Amino acid sequence: MSNKKEIKTEFVREEVLKNVKEPVKIYEVITNYKTEVPDSTLEKHSAKKISEKSIAVLPFINMSTDPEQEYFSDGIAEEILNTLSHLKDLKVAGRTSSFQFKGKNIDLREVGKKLGVGAVLEGSVRKQGNTLRITAQLINVEDGFHLWSEKYDRNMDDVFAIQDEIALAITENLKVILLEKEKSIITKSHTQNLEAYEFYLRGRFYLNKRFLFQCLEQFKKAVEIDPDFAKAYAGLADAYVILGFYNFLPSKEVMPKAMEAADAAIRLDNSLCEPYCSLGLYYACFEWNWKEAKNNFLKSIQLNPRYVQGHVWFGHYYLCWIEGKFEEGERHLNIAIELEPYNAMSYINKYAVLLTGGKFEEAFLTAKQGYEMDRDSMIGNRIMGFAHFYKKQYTAAAGYLEFASKLSNYAAFNQVDLIKLYTSMDLSEKAGTVMEDLKQRVSAGKYVGSCIMSFAYGFMGDIDKAFDWLERAYEEHDAYLCILQYYPFLPVRLRQDSRFKSFISKLNFPE
Repeated sequence: MSNKKEIKTEFVREEVLKNVKEPVKIYEVITNYKTEVPDSTLEKHSAKKISEKSIAVLPFINMSTDPEQEYFSDGIAEEILNTLSHLKDLKVAGRTSSFQFKGKNIDLREVGKKLGVGAVLEGSVRKQGNTLRITAQLINVEDGFHLWSEKYDRNMDDVFAIQDEIALAITENLKVILLEKEKSIITKSHTQNLEAYEFYLRGRFYLNKRFLFQCLEQFKKAVEIDPDFAKAYAGLADAYVILGFYNFLPSKEVMPKAMEAADAAIRLDNSLCEPYCSLGLYYACFEWNWKEAKNNFLKSIQLNPRYVQGHVWFGHYYLCWIEGKFEEGERHLNIAIELEPYNAMSYINKYAVLLTGGKFEEAFLTAKQGYEMDRDSMIGNRIMGFAHFYKKQYTAAAGYLEFASKLSNYAAFNQVDLIKLYTSMDLSEKAGTVMEDLKQRVSAGKYVGSCIMSFAYGFMGDIDKAFDWLERAYEEHDAYLCILQYYPFLPVRLRQDSRFKSFISKLNFPE
């Protein structure tokens, strides 16, 4: 593009790519649209009227000598945040938005302004053996003065009581009106077993980072130690359903375990919103029971209207890709963004909804927003690659999609993205190399989702084999089948084939 002066580009980075000898310089095509989105987003949310009864809970600082104790300090803050988020009279900034300030030396008044809250809770945790020191202070954003502070020197046995005391102190100092059932939420204990609780906090720590196999092991240990630990079962359900939905493991292997864990969580505590959300995805992508899927998603949101993942999954996967209700799906994604203005995943999922609904220019800008918040993630680069792909900016798309595949250690679904890209660029040799890689994985007995193989053959132009793999996906209850009807990244020739409509009819999608 160096000889096309009318096209403006911006250097992004230099990458060493697979099967390419020399480092490749990646440039981004600059459009006429304003793309400095995060700043405008900040301005939009900081300009909002700050509610008097509103708070952000920052991650507590790990003061222990062992850096591995970070999961514990993060977990204490997250548990307090989650408790407060159930209080109707208190606005609470979401976890992702609050935890973005971790490790940053920033004025708390500025934090409050950016998040649109009137108070900020910060603290620290020092854990050594069985002794525990937790400090907490509540800061008034308007003037930077303390509203309340406390230091707790206790034994580990008192960790649950400390969390309750901090939450109650916040409600008193912010003059939050507590309903009777909300008082019980604050003082509710989900386990009295400290060992199980620590495994649970480790599980949450890994789940938030999407280290799915690591979090799975921690949640398993938590429920082995305390079989009545509802929140640990909810974490298990989340991990299993995500592993199945994204084709990391076969659906028949993990989806029944997701249902079992979610049912256990609900049996022990039916006030939890998370297991209902997991069941929503389970019924949609494993049983194809659309009524149960929708009911469980709605139950999750009813229990906690501030549950961001509930709005994202229901709006994107169910309303958009299953029912084809793009505007309604977009509304739920907008709610998620309002709740978590700094959560890249909400923007990334909204991009897919907008793209599916045909709002291409708005979709591109939304992808840019999500990417700018999470430039180093696989999903951020993947979605930015698609954004450029659908503007036919294939060179820019290649930089992002190849980097995304590298970040995922060349996961199968990322490799299919490259086949889609290379065939569109008439780079048949490169597409063939990636296709051969997927075939070798299958031959070696490594798991590759049947839908993924179907898409790969579809992009390569072998439609008969694409349908062979779709039939196999049907027998396996492959999770991707639930989104097939409106999935925008499907091979065009596969969708246009007369057999596709007949295949889709077997899934009995809602009218």
